Amino acid sequence: MSQDNSIKQDQHAPQSQLNRMAMAYGISRLLRVAVELNLADHVAGGHNTAEDLSRITGTHAASLYRVMRALANQGIFNEDTAQCFSLTPLGEALKTDAPGSVRSSVLMLTGDLLSKAMDQLLYSVQTGKTGFERAFGMPLFEWLETHPEDSSLFSETMACHHGTEHAAVAASYDFSPFPIIVDVGGATGHLLAQILSRSPEPRGILYDLPHVVSRATALLESFGLTDRVRIEPGSFFERVPPAGDAYLLSHVLHDWAEEQCLIILENCRRAMKPGSRLLIIEMVLPGGSAPHAAKRLDISMLVLTGGQQRDEREYRELLSKAGFRLARVVSTESPTSIVEAFPV
Repeated sequence: MSQDNSIKQDQHAPQSQLNRMAMAYGISRLLRVAVELNLADHVAGGHNTAEDLSRITGTHAASLYRVMRALANQGIFNEDTAQCFSLTPLGEALKTDAPGSVRSSVLMLTGDLLSKAMDQLLYSVQTGKTGFERAFGMPLFEWLETHPEDSSLFSETMACHHGTEHAAVAASYDFSPFPIIVDVGGATGHLLAQILSRSPEPRGILYDLPHVVSRATALLESFGLTDRVRIEPGSFFERVPPAGDAYLLSHVLHDWAEEQCLIILENCRRAMKPGSRLLIIEMVLPGGSAPHAAKRLDISMLVLTGGQQRDEREYRELLSKAGFRLARVVSTESPTSIVEAFPV
């Protein structure tokens, strides 16, 4: 057996695969350093050696070379035989001005806010309580309300995380019959903007907490939708704007335990008029061992918010408790589905 074949076999051994999983945090640290040092921007600007980059970033050249080499090993840079680096398509997404740049997402996902909470995973498994609250002394959304910089980074991360999904949702369902679409917990309005851009007749109401919707105007202006969307601040635990024709709950219910979900759903039901429709945009868990991103995200919900991802049966049961009938689950060209329900 050749040495190459032996190495390949070893890489597929269960022990090797498990070790790679255990070391995954090292890759996230590398990504964070790449973002903190603006390495993608500098390489795109023509600074392609570790020595040159070290002068710009104020780092140790030999150590930076090792980081660049490791990032190249992950497909973020290319390294030639002269130890010069260039950007790959993967690395392009780390640039500040890249469409859909993941800079904010990398900073949030690798920062203390998530890592300290995830350090409490065993506590969450043992108690059913959130690791975030144990680590920071208050629930996640309360923390974000009192820490504007973290809140802004969190919103940018969610926009990046669900960026391509919004267009997929807007393309997978006919929203045109609904004169008024209420986006409940709609953050800065990315999904609503995509929907209204495809359907010229409906108007929208964007509803979320005051410190969240305060950042929505610029995005709606960029879509040319300020005259078609009314921004309304408020909490979906208290009320929901009445008399809409369709009510969106996009990645809202997965943040909360059943008790809180029922409050949100009941407030939606009270606000709805006859014929109104509820559209839950979430990743719906598949059964068995079928792989799905929602199964990983579910652990984040356990630790961060106390919420959960649900399968179709669990959505049907939850909706029934709140006075709704699940009509169908509509797939999209993304991991996210649209759960359509009617009040009964």
